[in-house]
Amino acid sequence: MATVPAGLCTTGSDTVAGVLARQAQLHGNNTFFVFEDAAGRVIERTYGEVDERATRFAQVLQARGVGPGDNFHVHLANCLEFFDCWFGAARLGAVMVPTNPLSTAHELSYVLEHAGCRLSVTSPDLSDTVRLAGELDHLLATGPDFEAALAAEDAQSAQLPGTGALDPVGMLYTSGTTSLPKGVLVTNANYLFVGNTVAQYLRLWPDDRHLVVLPLFHANAQYYSTMSALVTGASVAVMDRFSASRWSQQAARHRATIASLFAAPVRMILAQEPNPADRQHSLRVALFAQNVSEEQLSTFEARFGVGLLQIYGMTETVALPTLNPLCGDRRNMTIGRPSPWSRLRVVDAEGCDVATGEVGELLVGGDLGTTLMAGYFKNPKATAETFRDGWLHTGDNVRFDADGYLHFVDRGKDMIKRAGENVASGEVERVLNAHPAVFESAVIGVPDPIRDEAILAVVVLNEGARATEAELIAWCADRLSKFRVPSFVRFTETLPRTSVGKVQKHLLRKQAQESERMTV
Repeated sequence: MATVPAGLCTTGSDTVAGVLARQAQLHGNNTFFVFEDAAGRVIERTYGEVDERATRFAQVLQARGVGPGDNFHVHLANCLEFFDCWFGAARLGAVMVPTNPLSTAHELSYVLEHAGCRLSVTSPDLSDTVRLAGELDHLLATGPDFEAALAAEDAQSAQLPGTGALDPVGMLYTSGTTSLPKGVLVTNANYLFVGNTVAQYLRLWPDDRHLVVLPLFHANAQYYSTMSALVTGASVAVMDRFSASRWSQQAARHRATIASLFAAPVRMILAQEPNPADRQHSLRVALFAQNVSEEQLSTFEARFGVGLLQIYGMTETVALPTLNPLCGDRRNMTIGRPSPWSRLRVVDAEGCDVATGEVGELLVGGDLGTTLMAGYFKNPKATAETFRDGWLHTGDNVRFDADGYLHFVDRGKDMIKRAGENVASGEVERVLNAHPAVFESAVIGVPDPIRDEAILAVVVLNEGARATEAELIAWCADRLSKFRVPSFVRFTETLPRTSVGKVQKHLLRKQAQESERMTV
């Protein structure tokens, strides 16, 4: 057992690369990452190896024209090379821009152009998609070419400029309420702040191990799992993808003590046949986000012998504004109580604080670039709209109860939650409206027992035009990631609107609830 408390590895001037180098110096032979691929093969990397590879990859970037402050693209499924890119960026002072490997070339093209990426790191099977997305100076594929590039550099003789605490390391594109995603800038200070706060909250020690089955391009795996492990000297077991049937066995095989899930994976795991290995693990807690029922909650905890703990956070908030207590009165049908490091308000439309029990928008106080995101890349207007007078406006509606627990009510933003993915309805509507037969469309989420929400497109056709549900779904499938493709299409003559012409989506949701039950 370790003899120093968790979360004391960093100072206010530290950087991600600096903390990694310190851990490599102190505990270089300790395991940092364990990776299990699709065939079940396991690769381990120590802190020393991760630090050396980060330095070598920083030199690879530098040799290809990427310097401090430059953005470069990473388009990878879960793999160890992702960490080479991330920590290499931190070592050089460059900015990693990761994207969903399920994205189409059409979706990637905006990110590449907006971020100004001239180099992309991807896997051989995704190279064609990246090439179609935009013009690049360099495309580096994982595998032999990637390893050869690393081997050509000398970590011992590296002379790199490095980076400062407030310099960005990552840019995570997140879907908004409009059709265009926004690049959330995440600094060294941001990453270390969330790492320290989560490490302290979970009482992490160096012998703890996170089980990561969520995608690495998401904030969840980066913020809560990897960063809390880094500042503690703990380790991370990364799976190539989420597998509901293998989740408990993977937790046992890799001796994981902490897990993180969304509600949809929780339901998918529960849908599997019980296995004798379901309780043969060392997990002490599993974080989760989004809605599960009380029955699902109790069934999961009884079957797997591990407590679930509901949290709430956004890419923009960085650290967790609310969470249920690790010890004490855990109320997992709420998003918990304000975390010790957060400042929260719940306000009405006029910005006035609401009373206990009343619904309002959740605001999170803090400082850009340290406790909250640094801002949206090349979008000062959106940054100013989101962050006002020291408060980040989440767009989410909540209410406090008498005991200080927060209840999530609904999303003020026009967003659909599908199996842990954020789907902006505007993105789907833009593609649908480009179909020759479509006059206009409105896209909403409808309840789905497994994937949180299914996507329903309500479509008005051009006068005299004809189109089928299957045709419009196929149209979207050719242009959108699988998780963004509508599950259903319903045709109507008009869309309900307000007096100023805004589509009344709450009426569409009500109509969907009153119609016959939809199943995926």
